[in-house]
Amino acid sequence: MTKIRVALIEDHDLTRVGIRTALQQRDTIEVVGDAANATDGLKLLQSSKPDVAIVDIGLPDFDGIELTQKFKKSIADTDPNTKVLILTFQDNEEEVLAAFAAGADSYCMKDISFDQLLDVVKVTHEGNSWIDPAIARIVLKQARTKESAPEEPKAEGKRVTIKAAEPEFSHIIETYPLTERELEVLELIVQGYSNAAIAEKLYITVGTVKTHVRNILNKLCADDRTQAAVLALRSGLVG
Repeated sequence: MTKIRVALIEDHDLTRVGIRTALQQRDTIEVVGDAANATDGLKLLQSSKPDVAIVDIGLPDFDGIELTQKFKKSIADTDPNTKVLILTFQDNEEEVLAAFAAGADSYCMKDISFDQLLDVVKVTHEGNSWIDPAIARIVLKQARTKESAPEEPKAEGKRVTIKAAEPEFSHIIETYPLTERELEVLELIVQGYSNAAIAEKLYITVGTVKTHVRNILNKLCADDRTQAAVLALRSGLVG
């Protein structure tokens, strides 16, 4: 079995050592390196190109969102396969949306159990988005109650926020509307459910879930589940 190559960027020494040690005890994981700040972390990611990067959002020199943005931009034309998992205590809408806008693939809280963290690493490595359910509820609540407004362009190196849905996206939804079942699946995707969990919750087969997910991605013109989740949140589609 091919191991999942993981890099860890975390400034808190005890947390970093604890996660690294626990990861190293798993046969399915290979820790390719760790770093205590964003500058060293960016160099580590660019040199090792891990399968999954676990990135703390509160790094001392510049934050994990900016690190994610810089790294994703640096590999855009070479190797876009590294997935970024944001690990943080932050649970506000701005942080979550900014992280996904910067290119993060998954987002979970630091109070997650280690067994669940391993599941998130696996799900993320497989190309699926995982959003902590507590975070998803907050973002969904905000998306339903606040009107989206276009943001002024941010300067290079600043945090990125997601703009309101463009008219083109609204046109896509009008032309290719999602079915009631597809909307149910989409909302569960936003909440971080895996295909297996969606199947269990909706009492359908995993194969059927995969078909719905494929249809959703096609209709939304989304490349992956993360992009579909972001589109759903910023447009209020799941509201």
